[in-house]
Amino acid sequence: MRPKYFSPIEVAAHSTLKDLWVSYLGKVYDLTPLAESHQGDVLLKPIVLAGGTDISHWFNKKTREIKTYVDPVTSCEQYYCPKGRFIHVPPPYPTDDWANDFGRPWWKDDKYCVGVLSQKTRRIKVINTLTSQDVIIEVCSEETMLEILRRYLRENCHAGSYTWKYAGRNLEMDKTLEENGVKDDDEDFYICRMDEDQFVQAIHLYFNDDLTES
Repeated sequence: MRPKYFSPIEVAAHSTLKDLWVSYLGKVYDLTPLAESHQGDVLLKPIVLAGGTDISHWFNKKTREIKTYVDPVTSCEQYYCPKGRFIHVPPPYPTDDWANDFGRPWWKDDKYCVGVLSQKTRRIKVINTLTSQDVIIEVCSEETMLEILRRYLRENCHAGSYTWKYAGRNLEMDKTLEENGVKDDDEDFYICRMDEDQFVQAIHLYFNDDLTES
């Protein structure tokens, strides 16, 4: 099954104890169940503080494990916890009050994974030629037009009843914007020191019962 893509802004919307998401190493995780099962645990606090953000800097990209460092005082290898020790990270010293029978640590448990973090988002203007209404939406560059259509359903629940076009051409709904020839101009705007808000690529929607030929 194709994974669902999320933008950093979408991840940031889930930043509370009751609705807790994070992203790391390219994927998005819903840690709400973890927070519920460890409610009241002081080791949950660093994770809650990081809610809605990307915590890839906590991990070694090659091993996908928590980063470690050598303690200058004890010369022992310790886990890197920038916001303090958190759930499933062992204490820095031997102790008999830490249970290690939890199985897989949460950062290696795929049951929390809800999708993939987009490597690049872009904005497009969707123009409804039937109503003359337009809206600018942020989409993930990896998404197909069909997945973008599903995003647009929040603006128009009948979006599936339209033919989607760009520059007079029908868009292939199983392909991405780039694959459909809808170029992402952000880098060009950056190089030319131009305001990217001045131009947004436009997609035109034509109602299927009254298609207008260009």
